Amino acid sequence: MIHWDPSPELLPFNIPFLGRPILWYGFLFASGFFLAYLVLVSILKKGPHKEKAKFLAEKLSFYVIVGTVVGAKLGDFFFYQDWQDPLSFFKIWERGLASHGAVCGIFIALFLFLKKYKKTIPNLSWRKLLDWLAVVAGLAGAFIRVGNFINQEILGKVTSVPWAVVFGHPIDGSAPAPRHPVQLYEAAFYLFIFGVCYFLYRTKKWQDGKLAGLFLVAVFSFRFFIEFLKEEQSLWMPLHAVLDMGQILSVPLIIFGLYLFFKPLLHSSK
Repeated sequence: MIHWDPSPELLPFNIPFLGRPILWYGFLFASGFFLAYLVLVSILKKGPHKEKAKFLAEKLSFYVIVGTVVGAKLGDFFFYQDWQDPLSFFKIWERGLASHGAVCGIFIALFLFLKKYKKTIPNLSWRKLLDWLAVVAGLAGAFIRVGNFINQEILGKVTSVPWAVVFGHPIDGSAPAPRHPVQLYEAAFYLFIFGVCYFLYRTKKWQDGKLAGLFLVAVFSFRFFIEFLKEEQSLWMPLHAVLDMGQILSVPLIIFGLYLFFKPLLHSSK
């Protein structure tokens, strides 16, 4: 059994003029996206867009980061909170980012990106953009889940397994108890998916959208089953519900991933 109670603050002083500390979560969030950006540049440099790889990666990363934050905050507000404090949506430095909302925000961001840059950068498609993000998304997701672990949030259920973690100050105010470290389970799986998708992208020619489909099915199928080890986080779900909010929101993304993966087969059979 492991006792875990670190400070959420990365540095022991506040940011000048803002009066707020630099948190481990924010540092890991930014680090994950920065490393994902570097990997994105490297794969674009080996493709048909190599002359504009850095420009394309920078612009795409900006759209994705905005889509991630806005979508994650909206997702948390609509699916997990009680709506009593609408202004909480604008407090991006506080808890409340929903990964399913982030995915929807990224989808919309890619449409907007494509609308603006399709004429500037030829041969772009929405499905191709999804494939690029599928390669690097697992890396960013792993860093974010480590940040959740340090923040003592997204708690697992109480367990007696030898590797259980006792969080000293869980963010939901619950009493310390040995729990599944589900944040680390997810971080490890996302790193694994990152490695698989990177290998498959570099070693095999994929039809646009198929790798993204594989990514969505793998990630959200895993997410569906890992939710059985988590405490319910949504204030909307009734007690003792068969499925939790994370599982319900995962199902449409699994179906969409199956559509992307099998769409070339459906077209070829016509």
